[in-house]
Amino acid sequence: MIINHPLLGPRDSSEFVYLGDARLLNRPDWQADNALEQFIDYGHTRENPAGLHRELWYHEQGDRSWLVVTRNTVTHEITQVELARDVARTGGRSK
Repeated sequence: MIINHPLLGPRDSSEFVYLGDARLLNRPDWQADNALEQFIDYGHTRENPAGLHRELWYHEQGDRSWLVVTRNTVTHEITQVELARDVARTGGRSK
């Protein structure tokens, strides 16, 4: 599988480490009244979708950047790759 890194261009997926659901970028508010429940859900609840899914990937064998990769979990087709810092700045929304 080839991941088209936004800064470095096409890279083999073996250079990366898969880190899970990209929703992990959106941490709960630790001061909320129900912070404990939010953090339990944040830390333990995961979806296992068939189809498009936004995932966190870490470029361990390269520039050590974090990416949000939108990938079809059935076909492995990658439709979008973004720097995780840019996604975090927009509150998890795509450009």
